Amino acid sequence: MGKKLVMAQKRGETRALCLGVAMVACAVITYYILGTTVLPLYQKSVWTQESMCHLIETNIRDQEELEGKKVAQYPCLWVNVSAVGRWAVLYHTEDTRDQNQQCSYIPRSLSNYPTARADVEKVRDRFHELRVFHCFSATRANETSVLYQRLYGPQALLFYLFWPTFLLTSGLLIIAMVKVNQSLSILAAQK
Repeated sequence: MGKKLVMAQKRGETRALCLGVAMVACAVITYYILGTTVLPLYQKSVWTQESMCHLIETNIRDQEELEGKKVAQYPCLWVNVSAVGRWAVLYHTEDTRDQNQQCSYIPRSLSNYPTARADVEKVRDRFHELRVFHCFSATRANETSVLYQRLYGPQALLFYLFWPTFLLTSGLLIIAMVKVNQSLSILAAQK
């Protein structure tokens, strides 16, 4: 009976140890992936200074070029604001600026014109209601663009790093508990 219990205990310990090592390995791989994808975007983001933007004007443009190609009739919103004592163009996110520098807001559905137009008008009306809102500006003096929302801010970075950290901590805790259990069983067997 005692030998069967020891064998079952060893199998369980081996499985738990493999689970802990697998969790640590998955966490390390996830950290590597995040370090090569999300971290450079976070470091590249220059819009770190939070400030107040005052709306100057909004304009809906009906036909623009997206990625150098003429797209058949899609509306986009152009917003001018006053931020940090200077005139600037407001962009929804970092990606909006990269997609098309002529648009402050690009609707999600470009294929359905009436839906896209309604979406742009809804956003424009929301800006007219607010008039003064929080935005993110660059610390450089010659930057003439500001962001309404940062995609790659500190909160997003913490959100991305939470699960790998939890996985790493849990894996190390499982490994530590197995090793402590093995040490205690060796001490008990010696007595």
